[in-house]
Amino acid sequence: MGTPPPLRWRVEDGVREGVSVGDRRIGRVSGRPAAVHLVLGEEELLMERAIAGITAAVRADAPDPDAVPVDRMRAGDASSAELAELLSPSLFAEDRVIILESAAEAGKEAVSVITQAAADPPDGVVLVVLHSGGGRAKALAPALQKAGAQVHECAKLTKASERVEFVRGEFRTAGVRVPADVVQVVLESVGSDLRELAAACSQLIADTGGKIDVAAVRQYYSGRAEVSGFDVAELAVGGDRPGAMEALRWALDTGVPHVLLADALADSVHTIARVGSAGRGDPFKLAQQLGMPPWKVKKAQAQARGWTGVTIGSAMQVVATLNADVKGGAADSGYALEHALMRILDLHGAG
Repeated sequence: MGTPPPLRWRVEDGVREGVSVGDRRIGRVSGRPAAVHLVLGEEELLMERAIAGITAAVRADAPDPDAVPVDRMRAGDASSAELAELLSPSLFAEDRVIILESAAEAGKEAVSVITQAAADPPDGVVLVVLHSGGGRAKALAPALQKAGAQVHECAKLTKASERVEFVRGEFRTAGVRVPADVVQVVLESVGSDLRELAAACSQLIADTGGKIDVAAVRQYYSGRAEVSGFDVAELAVGGDRPGAMEALRWALDTGVPHVLLADALADSVHTIARVGSAGRGDPFKLAQQLGMPPWKVKKAQAQARGWTGVTIGSAMQVVATLNADVKGGAADSGYALEHALMRILDLHGAG
């Protein structure tokens, strides 16, 4: 196989897409999406965006976009037989997207099946392989690249300069130009979490009509130092009704973005659910197992005492509804936050 032709990059919906003059395995030819994609890295937001962009491109190219199935499988847990069945050609070569998660943990036989499928993808199939870049199947990533897979870089952004470029890109994608000092103030106010940064940029654009300066950012985040979404969430999942309600009112009055408050509440609820389902044990061992810092596991273990499997399951439904509400599903997102918080407080200790 010769050297793959060069890719020209463009940005669409926040996802970089390769456009190649070569065969379909490497890029888009005659409007068709690439057949094999390698989503490389561990930054969840970037990975989600890459998957969403690939899926959208496949559906846009299909005769019936709503009929395109998306199958997901954890490659690290699947047998070679299960993978072979999933990747086998369909009778009529219908369009479908197959997403293989945790490919870095795949066994030797599973790696062989994935590599063969990438070298000769079945007609109609778009294969998306999620790989951290390490793990026991570390060699799979370069093998897919050699086979011509289109690569979506999703490494964690550890450098300040990378986060600066990320924030710039969020505004640029929305068609908003901001000076460097605005980017810096957003980073100082929000922090380094990409999901929070993306939500903050989106909220600022929506609330200012795209006319963003330093004064607007500082005014918007003036209350963040005093009370954050995580402060509100910690009080709520701990069952402190007066403290949680007071903190929420203060956060709303001082301009903490509603989406950040909702995200923090969801993070706390989901963390308790994950830690609680893992059982009691050494927080350091559980931290390694769950991929969380030990202090976060220890805190969640203490918080989990006020919850049962049933009540935390109900709380997860509450935060899922709230997520939709603060992103446009509710006429009054402030009221939606108060209602969700009261429901979480009601559930705490109810089991």
